Order: sequence, then structure tokens, then C-alpha cells
Amino acid sequence: MRTSDVDILLVPGWIGSDPDHWQSRWARSLRTARIIEQEDWSRPNRDAWVSRIIEAVRQATRPVVFVAHSWGVAAVVHAAPKLAELGVAGAYLVAPADVDVTDNIFPATDSGFSPVPLEKLPFPAVLVASSDDPHCSFDRAREFAERWGAAFVPAGNAGHINSESGHGPWPEGLMRFGLFLSQLNTRA
Repeated sequence: MRTSDVDILLVPGWIGSDPDHWQSRWARSLRTARIIEQEDWSRPNRDAWVSRIIEAVRQATRPVVFVAHSWGVAAVVHAAPKLAELGVAGAYLVAPADVDVTDNIFPATDSGFSPVPLEKLPFPAVLVASSDDPHCSFDRAREFAERWGAAFVPAGNAGHINSESGHGPWPEGLMRFGLFLSQLNTRA
């Protein structure tokens, strides 16, 4: 598959993706990509975020590939059981936030995101994780990948793989995403 063959649904995390974030850049540069907007980025709510994801998939005109970051990864994983029959081709999951850790970014217990589902995803996935992400330990990210049936891609010391960690354009991520898409083509 190529980017023109799929609807790329970008799922940012808590507080969304600033204009310099690689997700915002991809939304501007990839013709078939768009950000799934949430009503309130600063107060994540699992049911509201999952509903927006399902709605976006239903509106898609091509097979869907998610590109999720941080809390967006948790949102996609929570939505996954409801997406099994809706034409999702795959998910590219980057820097998951471990929302089960109580001192993480935002109180996950108030949002409905905790606990993180650990069932195998109903579509192919890749999980890219940093060894020094302040919001998810490397071991926990590896566990997520194993439990979700996702290929695990170590990103080295890359922080939270966002603008703050110097990953505005993130060309390596885009190349890895292209590789993931090409692998989806062979599975179709």
C-alpha cells in the first residue's frame, strides 16, 4: 500500500499535536492524512475519544491506517474491539503513554483510559518506542507491543518523540511508516 491507497487517521495524545509536531506536519504534507479532532484535548475522556475514532473510520473512503501518538495510542487500543469489521488496515503506534501509571501526564483514572487493554489488536500494528520516554518505560512499551501483537521498533534515546524532544519533521518515522505501509500491501 501507498499513502494514496489509504485514509491516514492521525490520533494525537493529551493536549493534541502542536503545529511543529510531526503529526501536524504529516497532516499538512500527506494528501490522505487528517487529524481526528477531539472536543477537549486537555481533558481526555475515553468514551468521547473512542467515539470520534469510530466516527472517523466510518467516514473513511479507503482502508484506514492509524498513526497514533501518546494517549492517542491508548485511544486506538480502546477503540480496537469496535473497529474489527470497519476496514482498518493497520496502526502505526508511536511513544505510547502508560496511562496506568498514576503520576503520568494526566490522571488516567479520571479519564476512563486506565487500565490499558492488553488484548491482541484485530489489525496489523507497529509500535515505535524510545528507551528514555518519560511517559512510558521501554519495558512497558515492549510489553504493549507483545500483548497487542505489534512489531516492536526501538527508537533509541528519543524522549517522547514529539516537538519537545526535537522530533518536529521526524523523517526516520516517516520512512518507517512507509515501510509499514508496504508490508500491509503484501498482507492484503
